[in-house]
Order: sequence, then C-alpha cells, then structure tokens
Amino acid sequence: MKYLLSIFLLLLFVSCDSKKEVRGHDHSQMKTEKKNKVYYTCSMHPHVKEYEAGKCPICHMNLTKVEIEVGEDDPAAKENKKVLEKIVWVCQKYPDVVSEEKGLCPIDGSPMIEKKINISKGAMNMVSDVVAKVRLRKAQLSHFKPDYFPVTTMKMTKKIRLLGTVLQSEEREANIPARVPGRIEKVYVKSTGALISKGSPVVDLYSPQLITGGEEYILARKAFESSASVEYKELLAQSQEKLRLWGVKKKQMEKWYRRGKVPRAITIYSPTSGIVRKRRAVKGRYFKEGQSFFDLADLSDVWVELDVYEHDSGLVKTDQEVLLTFSAHPGKQWKGRLDFIDPVLNPKTRTLKVRATIENFEGNLKPGMVADGVVTVKMQGTPLVIPRNAVIDTGKRKVAWVKVSGKSFQAKVIKTGFESEGYVEVVEGLMESEEVVIEGNFLLDAQAQLFGGYESD
Repeated sequence: MKYLLSIFLLLLFVSCDSKKEVRGHDHSQMKTEKKNKVYYTCSMHPHVKEYEAGKCPICHMNLTKVEIEVGEDDPAAKENKKVLEKIVWVCQKYPDVVSEEKGLCPIDGSPMIEKKINISKGAMNMVSDVVAKVRLRKAQLSHFKPDYFPVTTMKMTKKIRLLGTVLQSEEREANIPARVPGRIEKVYVKSTGALISKGSPVVDLYSPQLITGGEEYILARKAFESSASVEYKELLAQSQEKLRLWGVKKKQMEKWYRRGKVPRAITIYSPTSGIVRKRRAVKGRYFKEGQSFFDLADLSDVWVELDVYEHDSGLVKTDQEVLLTFSAHPGKQWKGRLDFIDPVLNPKTRTLKVRATIENFEGNLKPGMVADGVVTVKMQGTPLVIPRNAVIDTGKRKVAWVKVSGKSFQAKVIKTGFESEGYVEVVEGLMESEEVVIEGNFLLDAQAQLFGGYESD
C-alpha cells in the first residue's frame, strides 16, 4: 500500500513540473508575439489588412507582409523631456513685456535686457500639429540613410527676377511747333526715325508775319544807331525779343541787318534734340501757330517697364535698386531705381507693372528691347528657416518630417513664408534646433501613406 502511494505522488509531481515548463514556454512565446505584430496588406490599398498571406480582394495583387515592433519604450517620451533655451528681450521695469527682437521698451523707452527662458520640447511638440508618426524597423534602418538640418535663424536676402521692355520716356517727349503761321518752303528732315540735334535746321518757312517782324527790327536798329535815343532803344529791344520768341537766331538777325533785307523763306532751327517719331512737315503745307512740324522722342533717358509676379509683389518698393541686362548688349549692366509701381494688378497675367528710368546718353538702348532685371530685397529680422527640400507640399498643407529618435519620426504641419536662395521661412510649426529630414523625407512620406496616410488628409 505504501508502495502504491509513493508511485502516485511521484506521477503527480512530474505532471505539475511539466505544466510549469509548458506555461513558461507559452509565456516566452507570448512575449515574442507581443514584440512582433505581423499582418499582410496591399501596397495599392493600404486599408486592406489580412492575417494570412494571399491576394488583395480588390485588385488581386499579392499581399505584402508587414511586421511591426511593439512593446519597446517609446523614445519620443524621452525626447520630450529635453529642455531647450530661448533668448528673449524684456523691459527692465516691466518684465511682463517680452519681445523676440532687441529694441526699446514700448512703455518707458528704456533699452530692453536679454533673458534666457527654458521651453520644454515636449510641450512644443504637443502644441505642434503632428499628423503622422513613423517608426522604422531594424531591417528598414539598414537602407535608410537620412540627412538632417537643424532649424535655425538666418538673415534672408531674396533676389526677385523680372522681365520687361524698354519704352520711350513720356517725360522726354517733345515737338517742334510752328511759332508763327506760315507755309513750308523746304524740309531738311527726310524721314521718321531721323535724329535731330539741338540747333540743326528743320524747315524753311514763308511767313508774312515773320518777314514784317524782321523788317521792323532792321528799321529800329538803324534808327537807334543814328540817334541813340531811348525810344528807339526800347523799340529795338522789343523787336529783338519778338523775333527770338518766334525762333529766329541772333546770327540770322545780324545777317538781315547787314544785307538790309529779310529773305522770303526763313530757316527755323530745332530748339531740342530727339528722334523723329512723327513727321508732319511737308513742302507746301500751311501751318497755323502752335501746330507741330515734328514730334520727337528724347532717348537720353528711357523707361524700362518690368513685370513682377503676384507672390513677389509685396516685396517691391519705390527707390529700390534694379540691375538690368539686355540681350542686345551682352556682358554689360545698367543700374536704375524703381520710380513707379502700378497700383493695380493685371488680373489676366497676375503680374504687377513696375518701372525704372535709365540714363541713355549714348543711345544704346532702343524702345522695344527686352530687359532682364534683378531686385535684391533684404528681409527684416532673422526668421526660422529650413531648406526648401525639407518641405513636402501635400496640396492641402505643408509638412516637415522631424527626427524624434534614431528610428522614430513625426510629420508636422508648418506654415511657410518667403523663400530665399533655397531656404524657406518657417512662420509656424517648428522650433529652433529641431532636426528636420532633408534626405529621406519622401521615404518617410511613402511609409506614412502605406499605413493609411496623414491624419485628416
């Protein structure tokens, strides 16, 4: 009986021990299952999730195996414990008045003092709009070679490139008018486009009024030289002034006096220089006082009218320097200043007209020539910037991928400002010293899309 009882106790002990081994094995296996979660999805339809290999029920493509590591400590939590320092400026007597730029206190005008404040990066991340999180597996990390850029402040300088044309300056338009009525006897200017210099002859005019004025001058001068009376002196001065206002040169008056006779056709000289734009003087044509013989364009100064695209229109101001080049004169550069900005945007081209006046004493610039311009704008302040290739524009919003740890990344929605030389101003969404991904961010974007895309996208 004792023997049978001993055998029964031995069998019971062996059975219990075996159960412990089985339970221990199950527990270890459970840990492995918790560590690696496996399912199958379709690359074309990421919302499809199956727990066995097979084909997509929608497009019948082979499902892709996805293995997710779970159960490890989230490095993001550790990262959020970091504390960053930020420099601000405060009023000495009013410490509640804070500014991000150095200056004078707006209350009492005293210089503001520098102060360092601690900002929890975790708190910043909670405020930021995180729309996607990606955590790469070890197998993915071996193929992922990212490049990072720390968000930093920078003085931005933007070059605005413009395209325009040369125009005749309306301020330099001129004409040669008939100052007395008369008939054209001879035209010295042969065609439009001809250059007329100041003082060069333009027409011979038959004008009875002008001939009468010349004869009065000859008689008044002879009478004054013979008697030297005050009356004849005044009469001579009046006749000389009248002829001068009619466009008669002093040398012409001297010639008439020596000959004692006024010619039938009197030569009219140009009072200005310019290029003939319109030629109205024709032999035999009668002109009334004030009618124009020739319309001239003075090209010693020209206008260059340029187009500014709408997204740059807020940066251009009058008196800004513009550098101009022309395809007709390669290697040569002109400088000018913007002196006019059109107050109305062209709704068809979405461009704004601006204008600069350029000196053109040598006459190298001709109306109609194409001009390339560059305006350099120095932006105010030192905003936060990131490289342009760090920004992913989804159409609805702009996203930047931020490094949380060696294998964890977050996609944050950002608001951007102006662009300059490959850098983009960050108005909102990022903080100084955060590391954004600039090489490999599209791989993270593809990974996020694979697992259902961005939140609220």
